[in-house]
Amino acid sequence: MRGMMRSAALGVGLIMAVAGLTLAGQGTPAKPVPQAKKPATLAPVFFTTPLTIEQMTGKQAVLETTAGRIVIALLPEQAPNHVGYVIKLANEGAYNGTTFHRLIKHGIIQGGDPLSKDPARSAQYGTGGLKMLAFEPGAGAHVRGAVSSVLVPGNRDSAGSQFFICVTPQAALDGQYTVFGRVVEGIGVVTQISEAPADQGGRANERIEITSATIRDAPPPRVEPFSTESVADLSQYRAVLETSLGNITIEFLTGKAPNHVRNFLRLAAAGVFDRTTFHRVVPGFMIQTGYLGSKQGPMDEGQQALVRSLQPEFNDTVHDRGIVSMARGEDPASASTSFFIVTARVPSLDGTYTAFGRVVDGMSVAEAIEQVPREGETPKTRIDLLRVRVLKQGP
Repeated sequence: MRGMMRSAALGVGLIMAVAGLTLAGQGTPAKPVPQAKKPATLAPVFFTTPLTIEQMTGKQAVLETTAGRIVIALLPEQAPNHVGYVIKLANEGAYNGTTFHRLIKHGIIQGGDPLSKDPARSAQYGTGGLKMLAFEPGAGAHVRGAVSSVLVPGNRDSAGSQFFICVTPQAALDGQYTVFGRVVEGIGVVTQISEAPADQGGRANERIEITSATIRDAPPPRVEPFSTESVADLSQYRAVLETSLGNITIEFLTGKAPNHVRNFLRLAAAGVFDRTTFHRVVPGFMIQTGYLGSKQGPMDEGQQALVRSLQPEFNDTVHDRGIVSMARGEDPASASTSFFIVTARVPSLDGTYTAFGRVVDGMSVAEAIEQVPREGETPKTRIDLLRVRVLKQGP
């Protein structure tokens, strides 16, 4: 290529040198050598969607990948052409068989390059499918789960089929790239993809494919589990805490703390407690678990939506051996997911912490947890709350 460029330049130089010279042996000047006109620079032709904002509102892109499902809510209000282009490509099957070719652990994942359908062209991944869209303001900040355009460096009017998903907030990108969607299901899958092996430049070592991309209407909002049951209905449920040292079964004090019971069942059914640990153990006092900071693996957006602070339901239940109660901070309304099992009579807790359950089987497991070696109040070996299984008793 360099040789070709040099030859072309020399040719132009020769033409310029000859023009206007007098031919040898003649007294009239030579005619100027004709020179080609420079082609007119054409303005780029960008994609403009034929769809109205109303036709695109309430649409979702469903990505089935080899790592799991990712559902993206499309946001056409500030990025109609970006959203319209995604809808067009998905309907044409253009994303099927492409890969997430660039991964930054807990940063972003990037995909949508049509060249990535061909494993033999891996060296070119990241260069295809661009320069189809002009810049649009976009739908807000690059928060966790934001889906945004990929650009050619230095050219904001160069978006196309490629996109990236933020695993964590990327505020430095705000205003530079067009956010056109948000992950509403599968952020755990996005996180898992970001953790896949990649080289120092972020190029994925293995193929993580989008097997299909489809467009659908957003389903109606889900009714939260355990939101419609009466207090009598709630009393029919028990929960089995499956720990790495054995099972503990609890029954609920629905007449004393119905909202706490409802919340606990909801979190348990959604898997929020799964893979947390007994992070605090105080012999002769209590064992505590459910703290989300101890959870192995991220929560998805559905689980995150269920976590909230609870108004206290202090009651006349005494905190005796086997009582299950909610942990909280100084604010009485700060309880959320962390709970404890009392292993001895503790009068100081009465009326100041919300008791909502009682151990009916497996107290020996709680006592075994109480006796594990510790550093201060922290077990030296992790004791997992593997999951909480919800059981409904007979009619």
